Amino acid sequence: MSNRLPSAMLVSALLRRVNDAGGFGAVMAKGDAQGGAILVIAVDKNAPPRLLERGIGPDGRTTLIDSTPAEDLDGYWRRRRARDPDLWVVEVDIAAAERFAAETILND
Repeated sequence: MSNRLPSAMLVSALLRRVNDAGGFGAVMAKGDAQGGAILVIAVDKNAPPRLLERGIGPDGRTTLIDSTPAEDLDGYWRRRRARDPDLWVVEVDIAAAERFAAETILND
């Protein structure tokens, strides 16, 4: 039995927090409601878009991993999604997008 919140709830919470802070968020691809991985496209005016996802850091703790490809960000997540239909892809457009993602999807 896992104590992790369902993926659909985490995505909903992330979108609500971003919206409440004056940003914009959208689900680009809907994954498995219970346990699908979540890939966040973090858009910030001051930097190029980044792909962030929950993973395990070198210390064994849950952390955000930067999965940004060198090029073709859109093609990268679409290929990942084709291999993993349970994958959620969420785009958030707000300053400090990484902070919002970390505070929301890294619940332990």
